[in-house]
Amino acid sequence: MKTITVRYFAIFREQAGVSEETIELEAETARDVFEHTRSRHGSAEPRGHCKVAINDAMADWSSPVSDGDIVLLFPPVAGG
Repeated sequence: MKTITVRYFAIFREQAGVSEETIELEAETARDVFEHTRSRHGSAEPRGHCKVAINDAMADWSSPVSDGDIVLLFPPVAGG
């Protein structure tokens, strides 16, 4: 089990009802964290349209996560 802090932005924050939460889960990658939180909060956003950062550095969905990491989830951004 890993303890991960997840920070939500925009629609993800609205769906979660919090801007940040700490969760314990079996996760190897940022994708695992996203899928867990998507299921937990009922998000329908496709992962391919979203962005992720780990410890304030932009990352790929296949990037590994470690115990104590902070994962930031960004939904698609519209506008110009």
